Amino acid sequence: MQETEFSDPNSSGRSASGAGRPRKRLNPTLGKARNLLREALNDAGLVPRGTADAPAPLLLVACSGGPDSLALAAAASFFARRGDYRVGAVVVDHALQPGSADVAAAAAAKLKSMGLDPVQVRTVTVPATGMGPEAAARTVRYAALDAAIEETGAAAVLLGHTLDDQAEQVLLGLARGSGTRSLAGMRPVRGKYLRPLLALRRSETEEICESEALDPWFDPTNADPAFARSRVRAEVLPFLEEKLGPGIAEALFRSSRILANDADYLDTVSAETYARLRVVNDAGSSAAAGDPDTILLPEAALRELAPAVRQRVLALAAVELGAAQPSYERLRSVEALLRRVGSAGPVELVGKVSVYRQVRTDAVPQAGSGYGNLVFRKKSST
Repeated sequence: MQETEFSDPNSSGRSASGAGRPRKRLNPTLGKARNLLREALNDAGLVPRGTADAPAPLLLVACSGGPDSLALAAAASFFARRGDYRVGAVVVDHALQPGSADVAAAAAAKLKSMGLDPVQVRTVTVPATGMGPEAAARTVRYAALDAAIEETGAAAVLLGHTLDDQAEQVLLGLARGSGTRSLAGMRPVRGKYLRPLLALRRSETEEICESEALDPWFDPTNADPAFARSRVRAEVLPFLEEKLGPGIAEALFRSSRILANDADYLDTVSAETYARLRVVNDAGSSAAAGDPDTILLPEAALRELAPAVRQRVLALAAVELGAAQPSYERLRSVEALLRRVGSAGPVELVGKVSVYRQVRTDAVPQAGSGYGNLVFRKKSST
């Protein structure tokens, strides 16, 4: 694929030397995608170009062959040609549809034509589990990408999620009655995973593919009403645009950015508070003598916390012992123990973790006998 550049308005379509051939004008949307990618890499601290002692960082584009990931690959290939970064790609074939291997092979061929190297095709098996097909596919997909990072030593994996994907994520979170972290949507950075195109519309990625003659593949499941995300994409967002006016997707995206800042702050405060209050029951208690799978949190200190921080602190204790992230309803049940009205527990959480009030006969680690703590205890598997 030819390099694309802005033509010089003073050159009458010729190069600076006056004798060159006309240059193809850079599609402005592709330029926007390049700028977004550059900003994301800078924010992640991935310095371009290598040194005599180390090569340029390797970036892997996670590519399905669809318009979003192909547009991202087109933007990333520019930095590979400049020598700023080495850019490769990983195509994950979920083998869920007839002809999926051909789709993966075609995507790999397009990526190689852009100059990306290495380009891997990884075929995975999506298990039939109770988590649902989308979640199961996501789990094995990230496992394949993690393996590619390990194998290649990649500095980052680039994901092609767009503003539309983020808006859909926020709406799905609202429908589930989720909290701030869920409504913040997908993180722009999660470890080595970067989402540089979150400010780009899906229509813009399709425009890039058209301008670069990339002929993207369109996943038929994206239009399958059996999936909630597909219904949000095809029915809910267009309905909201019709009834409330244009700009709904952009408004949801702005909300996600605001909520992400709030969630990050609350998570930081809660982690610091949890570290200060948490007591591991390594000394044992009469209820669980010698059991290291017990964490105590002082009731009086918990009552003084703002609800937003308190619920996060309670969730951190549960998750540390192996529980799933507790639902809002379960956290409210745990908080009810602090009122010391009615039952002292236990409140059962998913993951074989129970929570109850410490009784007067229980020993407090490092403080002799006493009471006044919430006890989080991991049940034995035996």
